[in-house]
Amino acid sequence: MWDYSEKVKEHFYNPRNAGAVKGANATGDVGSMSCGDALRLSLRVNPDTEVIEDAGFQTFGCGSAIASSSALTEIVKGMTLSQALKVSNQDIADYLEGLPPEKMHCSVMGREALHAAVANFRGVALEDDHEEGALVCKCFAVDEVMVRDTIRANQLSTVEDVTNYTKAGGGCSACHEKIEHILVEALAARGEVFVAAPVRSHKDGLNEPIAASAVPKMTNLERMRRIEAVLQELRPNLQMDHGDVELLEVDGRTVYVRLTGNCTGCQMANMTLHGIQQKLMESLGEFIKVVPVSAGAQVAGGVA
Repeated sequence: MWDYSEKVKEHFYNPRNAGAVKGANATGDVGSMSCGDALRLSLRVNPDTEVIEDAGFQTFGCGSAIASSSALTEIVKGMTLSQALKVSNQDIADYLEGLPPEKMHCSVMGREALHAAVANFRGVALEDDHEEGALVCKCFAVDEVMVRDTIRANQLSTVEDVTNYTKAGGGCSACHEKIEHILVEALAARGEVFVAAPVRSHKDGLNEPIAASAVPKMTNLERMRRIEAVLQELRPNLQMDHGDVELLEVDGRTVYVRLTGNCTGCQMANMTLHGIQQKLMESLGEFIKVVPVSAGAQVAGGVA
């Protein structure tokens, strides 16, 4: 499961400034419900001084998204717009006393919403980053400009880093090659070399890329057993709260599960599923998508 700070839990269970601001004159929308995370940030800005007098949020997403949005509104209240524009996603994470690496995209979403709200107040149209050919990740609608900006702002070095901070590549993984190309250019600009393949360290300090064919591959049966073993390891934590998880089917990199008991309909269900997904990715060494299936729903050609 995720290792959340007490500050994250505090802002999730008791979010500050939830809801739309009365008399708001600046609004920023980012994400979409179809992608799993969406945030609307509303601000009431003094038109003469550009001081943010009030801030509110409406978020659809996991606990980290709610906590990050809550923290953002607390940070920017009382700031001028120029000061607020200097707030980084790392500032949001630091305010919450840290976020799990896999949840840093929630803080990035907050920063994006803030910039959109400021542009909305000033009547400035944000540059359209979603021109044909500029979309990197179709699963989560992440464009190339966002990937490049996030890599540069956070000194990211791997595809996994990019996924943690933007969600790009966390679905079907078809965009991994595009992300690697961007990383090659970004790392070269700061004098580093991107290594896509696993590496073998030598005594002389040099790293030798290992060919993909040299990395042991699991059979389908081995993968199924590994997945079930991970779920078995996680079950005691779920069962402590009278919940559980059931493995239904594995289709390529998509794992279908059903949450049962008190996990069904729980407000923490999204966080639980994200935790399961991360543990599976760590164990299997590949990107995995965990899909929840309700009773009676269709999965892999049958009724679950």
